Amino acid sequence: MSWHLHLLGVGNAGAAPVLGSASAVIVANEIPQLMIDCGQEALTAFTDAYGELPQALFITHVHMDHVAGLERLFYATYFDAARKGRVRLYVPAAIVVHLQARVADYPGVLAEGGANFWDAFQLVPVTRGFWHAGQHYEVFPVRHHLPETAYGLRLRGSVVWTGDTRPIPEMLAAFADAGELIAHDCALHGNPSHSGIDDLEREYSAELLSRCLLYHYASAADGEALERRGHRVGRAGEKVSIAAPNG
Repeated sequence: MSWHLHLLGVGNAGAAPVLGSASAVIVANEIPQLMIDCGQEALTAFTDAYGELPQALFITHVHMDHVAGLERLFYATYFDAARKGRVRLYVPAAIVVHLQARVADYPGVLAEGGANFWDAFQLVPVTRGFWHAGQHYEVFPVRHHLPETAYGLRLRGSVVWTGDTRPIPEMLAAFADAGELIAHDCALHGNPSHSGIDDLEREYSAELLSRCLLYHYASAADGEALERRGHRVGRAGEKVSIAAPNG
């Protein structure tokens, strides 16, 4: 079975209209298994690529460039009898309340009444991990804004997706110890909520950096600057081969 990580978008919130909102799909034998995050641009990129809507999603955190597409996904799903209540939404339990407040709590989700936002989905709160399509995915906290508000994802032996984060050497020591490709938040310049390349070069070993695929940067020019420093940079639409999971 062949596996790859399909980058739907690689930009930060400001760059999303050009570089796409940061999101990816884990794909096995050309079949999308799990979409990671659902910004507006990411949902459009998914439907353009696969000709259908996602059947399963993992949400890393609830900033709008990562969840704004969920409202559109609700309408497309709620009125489709074959999909309604069957689209799996894996959400770290600690952020369910934030997701409820952010996208699900608008009064009267339908003008006609009689509907709840969650009627469209199968909400699966997760803590340490979850099973999906025969594979076990591990979930771990990252450093983005307040504690316990953002999470990363690992498919053991295959891929790690950090989500938005500052450097997390302690987490990668535990959750990237099986040779995984590490898709990592990194801009040319860091800030209190996001990693910059100086941060990663200071805190990560050369071996760890060699496995990093950088995304969530501010412009195409910044991506090129990261490459000139010797790092691997993801591009929107790119399909990156990953090893088969061994967890």
